[in-house]
Amino acid sequence: MSSPNQPASTPTPVANFIRNIVEADLAAGKHAQRHWAGRPGTAADHAAAPLDPARIRTRFPPEPNGYLHFGHAKSILLNFGLAQAYDGRCHLRFDDTNPEKEEQEYVDAIVDSVKWLGCSWNDNLYQASNYFDWMAQFAEYLIAAGHAYVDSQSADEMRANRGTLTQPGKDSPFRGRSVAENMDLFKRMQAGEFPDGTHILRARIDMASPNINLRDPAIYRIRHATHHNTGDKWCVYPMYTFAHPIEDALENITHSICTLEFEDQRPFYDWLLERLAEGGLLQRPLPQQIEFSRLNLTYVVLSKRKLIQLVEEKHVEGWDDPRMPTLVGARRRGYSADGFKLFMDRVGVTKNDSLIDYVLFEDAMREVMNESDQRRVAVLDPLKLIIDNYPAGQFEDCTAPNHPLHPEQGERIMPFGRELWIEAEDFQEVPQKGFRRLFPGNKARLKYGYIVECTGCDKDANGKVTAVHCTYLPDTKSGTPGADSVKVKGNLHWVSAAHAYPAEIRLYDRLFAVPAPGARREGDAPELERDFLDDLNPASKTIITAQLEPSLKDALPEQRFQFERHGYFAADRVDSQPGAPVFNRAVTLKDSWGKAG
Repeated sequence: MSSPNQPASTPTPVANFIRNIVEADLAAGKHAQRHWAGRPGTAADHAAAPLDPARIRTRFPPEPNGYLHFGHAKSILLNFGLAQAYDGRCHLRFDDTNPEKEEQEYVDAIVDSVKWLGCSWNDNLYQASNYFDWMAQFAEYLIAAGHAYVDSQSADEMRANRGTLTQPGKDSPFRGRSVAENMDLFKRMQAGEFPDGTHILRARIDMASPNINLRDPAIYRIRHATHHNTGDKWCVYPMYTFAHPIEDALENITHSICTLEFEDQRPFYDWLLERLAEGGLLQRPLPQQIEFSRLNLTYVVLSKRKLIQLVEEKHVEGWDDPRMPTLVGARRRGYSADGFKLFMDRVGVTKNDSLIDYVLFEDAMREVMNESDQRRVAVLDPLKLIIDNYPAGQFEDCTAPNHPLHPEQGERIMPFGRELWIEAEDFQEVPQKGFRRLFPGNKARLKYGYIVECTGCDKDANGKVTAVHCTYLPDTKSGTPGADSVKVKGNLHWVSAAHAYPAEIRLYDRLFAVPAPGARREGDAPELERDFLDDLNPASKTIITAQLEPSLKDALPEQRFQFERHGYFAADRVDSQPGAPVFNRAVTLKDSWGKAG
């Protein structure tokens, strides 16, 4: 049984190119002389402080404008795992530089999800918005040093003059403004004198650079918007590409690890930090940006735009819908934090983009859950079994192991009586070839109970089987000397009809029916554009009422079990009530998509 409060374990880190970089830096003593004031700060703040006790510092820096998804789990586990492996610290930092899209709801959800994955940042929880004063000072330094200017072109004019991947850009007509004029305009921007879009602060680098990100990128824009943390203090906000490297440097980050889409931004990251370090504002050595490939999974979309569309158009039931590839959805579904860790270790860390089969994710979950989850019995498609020679009103106890791989976890009692629930698929009036369970004249074992012989069935007016009849062999109870006196090939699970707990079960499956939602298929016309919503799986959620063994009535929210023969199920963390849990299927016992997928 998995406890709702059970911390996730940490597997042994797997070698990868980033670990090789870290180990080489440590061997060379690259970061050994860094000072740390116990909080983020400039070079002056850290200068008189002791040496940094952390051998390395990494960070996970989400923007609080949405819910974390499976791809974020890869970054979280990589960054926190590196810090743990090398006696370092990993910071949780909110990159909250866009006031129009950020909400406290997202901040709280991110904190909760990172904790759920078993990661701890101790006292290193930061917000980029708390650095806005420093960022503005740094921007003014760049202006004073001739490295930044205020541009008054319209957005369309800037776009037209930026150039293309093959053509250089054109200098802004405002690029030659004096330092004094630029400083005056920027201070007036901060004072709120101008409406949004009137001016923008740009770095002065090279409009002819082959890297389009170095063509005088924007670093500050006017936004008259209330910020969730700083309120109405600011009406100018730093661009993400300007703020991010500064945040890393203020926090003494040694290895700034991000996904490959930021590789083209690395030259600006380095340029900015070098300019600020030249001015004595930042401590050396400076952070090093390192890129790795993001997580791409079959049968999943991780695009924020598409996830928002799924929620807003109500194709799912919110961000924590158990079919969503969000961490809140995964937790509610019953996925295991340890399963995420095992999966990410197996996927590895490389610079090569690849598409990972969802089967590998599910296999990692099964492997972890098989080891951790206690067993219980649930009959998902109940059919009444009546033992005609068992005394009516009489009951006895049968014992079943809580976990066959861990006998030290003991046994539980399963009440047994004249009427039981079995799976409807376990009876065939006219058996197919090879069918070994119940049919007239055949014997089968009731697991943990007796051997029974089928004698017939009852049907309704439409010919549907409503009950199966049998007799039991009293000397064949499991765990007794006579248990092996009769050999049978069929084995059935069951629950006592008088003691069973009827419960709502949600059978979740993959949200999409095809490996690449929205992708063109072989034979499609070249002009055809497919909508990823066309590939939604109509069978991704089925609600049934099942009959469960009585002990499951006391299951706590998020408590997970293996339902024998069926898969791994968790009590819903939202809809379960005391004494009335609702169960979600996290994953089946075996892959059912092998042929279809």
